[in-house]
Amino acid sequence: TKSYFLNTHTKQKIMKITTSFFASLLLALSAFTQNDTITINASNVNTKFIKPSNNRYLVYFKMKENAPRTFVQFWTRSIDTTTYNNTKAFKITQSWEDKDSIMHTTNSIVDANNFTSFYHNSWWKAKGSSEYNFIAKQAKIDNIELNNYDTAKLRKLAWENFKQSWNSYNLNWHLDLEVFSILPYKNNVTFLIPYYDPGFGAPKNVAYTVIGSDKLVVYDKKYIDCWLLQHEDKGNKEIFWISKKTQEVLKLEQTFGGRFRYKIKLAYSN
Repeated sequence: TKSYFLNTHTKQKIMKITTSFFASLLLALSAFTQNDTITINASNVNTKFIKPSNNRYLVYFKMKENAPRTFVQFWTRSIDTTTYNNTKAFKITQSWEDKDSIMHTTNSIVDANNFTSFYHNSWWKAKGSSEYNFIAKQAKIDNIELNNYDTAKLRKLAWENFKQSWNSYNLNWHLDLEVFSILPYKNNVTFLIPYYDPGFGAPKNVAYTVIGSDKLVVYDKKYIDCWLLQHEDKGNKEIFWISKKTQEVLKLEQTFGGRFRYKIKLAYSN
């Protein structure tokens, strides 16, 4: 009986040691593979990947996985260098076309060193126009000046959100495809991007995670090494293919509410 007890006790002790060892190993492995979190700011962006260019994207939807493509759009995003408020800047213009007309245009000016916003105006075929001057701290919606005394709900909210952007570093969410080009990519990292889309909500940190790599097949059976950048919130998931060489966005696959949206960078179009 004594011998049996000692053997059983020894076995239990060994099991505890073994269990403790594997628990420590799993914890260490978890810590090793855990995502780093980087809050994006003026000191850790790299604008060398932003170059004068005309970039065009094919955008379309599917109402379910195997449904025909619909709501086809073509987006042109043109980047130029300029000077604004005596500072080197990038001017980025966008034109979105649907099947028979221009549906949306924007004109954005950002600091060439850290990509923070100087100016942004936009026009929507169905929503009207807006203008935001971050240097002068002035804004308009449909040519009506925003101020502290306007009680119209839409303009009042837009003005309050705009004021929140004045005293902190933020990036124009309407330039997300360009913003993705300036991020400090590495494996297992989550970026907290301080986004503000003028006229659409208050500034906030939005999480995007590098979930791995992939080789995107392009023309002539060539492959482009890409980062896979994912953003996910309730009912919405986006995965971007980002070229490791140029850091340009080549592809987006988005799922939301059982529907799908795609953005594909075109190599060339007239």
